[in-house]
Amino acid sequence: MSHASTTSVGRKPSDTLSHIIIWAIFAIELLPFYMMLQMSVKTNTSFMTNPWLPAPPADWQWSNFSYGLGLIGPYIANTVFVATLGTAASLFLAICAAYFFARYRMPGSDILFAMFMFLMLMPGVANIVPLFTLLKSMNLLNTLWALIIVGIAGGQVFAIFVLKNFIEEIPKDLFEAAEIDGASHFQQMRNVVIPMSAPIIGTLAILMFLGKWNDFMLPLIVMRDKELFTLGVGLIYLNGEYVKQWGRIMAAFLIASMPLIIMFLFTMKLFVRGLSGGAVKG
Repeated sequence: MSHASTTSVGRKPSDTLSHIIIWAIFAIELLPFYMMLQMSVKTNTSFMTNPWLPAPPADWQWSNFSYGLGLIGPYIANTVFVATLGTAASLFLAICAAYFFARYRMPGSDILFAMFMFLMLMPGVANIVPLFTLLKSMNLLNTLWALIIVGIAGGQVFAIFVLKNFIEEIPKDLFEAAEIDGASHFQQMRNVVIPMSAPIIGTLAILMFLGKWNDFMLPLIVMRDKELFTLGVGLIYLNGEYVKQWGRIMAAFLIASMPLIIMFLFTMKLFVRGLSGGAVKG
């Protein structure tokens, strides 16, 4: 019996049903992106006439993209600045704290770590009022630094929890060898911790960047000047201000989504490697 016939005979009806369900879910997930893509090159008249199918190539409005980029370009720049700086600083501090909790013991360190873990149980929305009052007293309202500082603080707990477990799994012989060679704590983190924990650090970096990129509530509360808006707030105001220009709105939304799509295309292997590494260590 040939290989093709063996495959067809061995296939179960449940496998076919599973494939149908997977493709159906995949189509549902891609439907919003398809609608955004085909609406981004339409005029309002073309959209109202045929909202579900793409317009003929002769009627494509490429000017929607240049107009949309002009609208959200400053929002993208603000978001990249906040997300990049916040992610880098948050990861650096989390690695230092996780190195301390994993490698050293001092009176009260277990209590301090338990207090950090308790913060994971607190919903962020519960701290909005005291956080707003604190930022106001520090004269940080309506500044990008408010988003960066809060983002750095908010990303610590989960990152410390994950990195501490990874650093504890690193063989102690490596640290002892580094100490014999005269390596300082920062040199041990740079030459031992970061290379050995690179996959999970990359995964945490992606998760932190996504969280800061998609942050909406804090920028909405803190920001007042339109030129300081991040993408989440800027797109909401764009939708309200230019609600009749559907093609331009969808072009702006498509441009706003492209950085994350590109990032995932280039970092997906690192992301999966970090998740699988965590599963093996667990």
